[in-house]
Amino acid sequence: MKNSLSAPVRILLADDNQHGLLARRMILQDQGFEVETATSGEEAWEFFQARHFDVVVTDYRMKQMNGSELIKLIRTSGSAARVIMLSGFANAMGMTEASTGADLVIAKSNKEVPELVRGVKKLAHIPMRRGPSSAGSTAARGARKAG
Repeated sequence: MKNSLSAPVRILLADDNQHGLLARRMILQDQGFEVETATSGEEAWEFFQARHFDVVVTDYRMKQMNGSELIKLIRTSGSAARVIMLSGFANAMGMTEASTGADLVIAKSNKEVPELVRGVKKLAHIPMRRGPSSAGSTAARGARKAG
């Protein structure tokens, strides 16, 4: 992975399936990303509040706090983090970016790995489209403000 920034892209993976979590972690680390894992939505939210992450990848179906609830918390926090929702139910339930609040929805399938890697690489370098991000983005703020 080409990374011109001094710090690697930081990713938080949330999934209550240990095997899927570890497999995704290894794949993303092999791509040069710094990855932390959480085995529940609650644990992911705790990590998210305590540390900075560029991208959050969350499973939809988890016990207690599901991926949609985690995304809502992330969005209301004002964070610039990008979010990817993974689900085996994405197609059956008609999940979209608009309906989930995620920046990208990926169906768990045989195409998941390349889609996840491509999605993380793309989202990690796109500025957040809403909320305050940094003092250095005055041009973007000026273009978005109307008066």
